[in-house]
Amino acid sequence: MKLTRSAGILLHPTSLPGPFGIGDLGPSAYRFVDWLADAGCRLWQVLPLGPTGYGNSPYQGFSAFAGNPHLISLELLVQDGLLTEADLCDRPSFPASRVDFGRLIPWKLSMLERAFQRFEAAPDSLRADFEAFCLEHASWLEDYALFMALKESQDGRAWNVWPQALRVRQASALEWARRELAAAVARFSFYQFLFFRQWSALRAHAHRRYIQIIGDIPIFVAHDSAEVWAHPELFCLDAHSNPTVVAGVPPDFFSPSGQLWGNPLYRWEVHKETSYQWWIDRFRAALKLVDLIRLDHFRGFAGYYEIPADHPTAEHGRWVPGPGSDFFRALQRSLGAELPIIAEDLGVITPDVSALLHEFHLPGMKVLQFGFSDPRNPFLPHNYSSHCVAYTGTHDNDTSRGWFETAPPAEREFALRYLRTNETDFVWDLIRAVWASVAVFAIVPMQDLLGLGSEARMNYPGRAHGNWEWRMEWAMLTEAEKERLREFNYLYNRLAA
Repeated sequence: MKLTRSAGILLHPTSLPGPFGIGDLGPSAYRFVDWLADAGCRLWQVLPLGPTGYGNSPYQGFSAFAGNPHLISLELLVQDGLLTEADLCDRPSFPASRVDFGRLIPWKLSMLERAFQRFEAAPDSLRADFEAFCLEHASWLEDYALFMALKESQDGRAWNVWPQALRVRQASALEWARRELAAAVARFSFYQFLFFRQWSALRAHAHRRYIQIIGDIPIFVAHDSAEVWAHPELFCLDAHSNPTVVAGVPPDFFSPSGQLWGNPLYRWEVHKETSYQWWIDRFRAALKLVDLIRLDHFRGFAGYYEIPADHPTAEHGRWVPGPGSDFFRALQRSLGAELPIIAEDLGVITPDVSALLHEFHLPGMKVLQFGFSDPRNPFLPHNYSSHCVAYTGTHDNDTSRGWFETAPPAEREFALRYLRTNETDFVWDLIRAVWASVAVFAIVPMQDLLGLGSEARMNYPGRAHGNWEWRMEWAMLTEAEKERLREFNYLYNRLAA
């Protein structure tokens, strides 16, 4: 993949400011894109954009194709005439610095349902746009909307405990469901129409400001998702629709019992028989939303860790070969030789993973925060190649200030020596080192740009609650940060040509 030297910020839309409890695709998103462009950046990286399920994690969504309705801007719906200013006046009192999902979700869905009710009297042009959207996305939308309507009718229960006829998708049961739940199916389809409509407009604005968007495809999907319900043959499930083996990673220094993610694993032999069509469709759908894709847990395509589903921890799994080169060659045949992929190759990387990166010329990730052990550490800038994406940190680890405040003394001392700095401006010295590196892309999480501590951390891997909540406030982002970042982009040749 041919990339141009540039830089940007990692900020999920949920973390944007705004008065309605969660960042969304409305005015604040446009303001952020403009700020990013004025700072000389050309990249905006986001997390997965799908509808979140258990734990509100964007990596455990109800669909690998749909968009998150919680990101729909209510202010833009007012402009469309689907809501009124009065509708928004009685909103709950939301915190500004975090997403209170428990309070947000029922209120936001009530607003979206009100918009759907008003849509019945919408202009013919808007209704025609909705019908065209449903036709264009029918390959996944029909199953997703029916799945969500059924899930709602089943009090939110996971699909594997639905009545058997619905669980195994008997034709007569699905026909009954489409008829009886037609209004709910239309409503969930309408939410997707709104999301895609708003996101497409925002992305077009980003392109006008010469901003590319880096998206994220998780390697695994949630068991309780439309895709696993609609395509059980693609996953390792038993006769009762439960996973037989699940994903995770083995024990290591940081996790003595390993990490048990619980996602069902793929029946790769079945995917191969179909020339990986489901995956190709998934990539094509993602590339309608973003310009580049960070492919999560890239190692899993070379070899993945398989854990028996009835085991309580990840201690007794085994490594199994993944689809490897055959998978990426199939992607090339459909998407082109230059795959728009950034490989998330963090953790222990084996020779087969390195071989895949080399064969398909995919850039990997370098996280400077991981580098301060000794001069041979591959995460230190003097060991980078130009064909990589460098970060101060990611959404899965502590903020850089939080890391520095709690790091082992030897790592702190090495970091200060390496950066030739004292502690007064450590995070910006870290940013400078990433920007000055030969890495083609340089990315900083917004929390690091703002110099925030552990209170602003986005995710604690392995923790079920309290993640994905952080939000910024506009008062944090001053003119000084913009000018300083623009100066870095100029000094280190990351401004657009």
